[in-house]
Amino acid sequence: MDIKLRCLGSFLGIVVLGSLGGCASVNPGNDGQVQSYPAPVIEAGWIRDGEPIEYDGSKWYPVNDFEIMQDSEVFQIAEYKGVQVFVAKIDTKPYDRIYTKFDKDKFRYFERRDND
Repeated sequence: MDIKLRCLGSFLGIVVLGSLGGCASVNPGNDGQVQSYPAPVIEAGWIRDGEPIEYDGSKWYPVNDFEIMQDSEVFQIAEYKGVQVFVAKIDTKPYDRIYTKFDKDKFRYFERRDND
């Protein structure tokens, strides 16, 4: 009787583990459903040097600060010198800020200056 219970337990364990493994391979997660933008290894030198982005007829200067946002909260509006430029999805024109991504969930913001 004891051997039959062990065999049954082993069999059920294999069935349960096999079915879980099968589910993982059939549904690998939410791939393709959440927006994701790559983060650079290091921020572009022209940004660190304080050079502006020229967008929509204005010069936008980097601010020595950043905001924490998820990729799903931003929308890409341009690319400048090989760097993706974003706005917050909730923003409307005229924008107060534009952003570049420099790390996971970290976006440097840029603002227009009154004299430009």
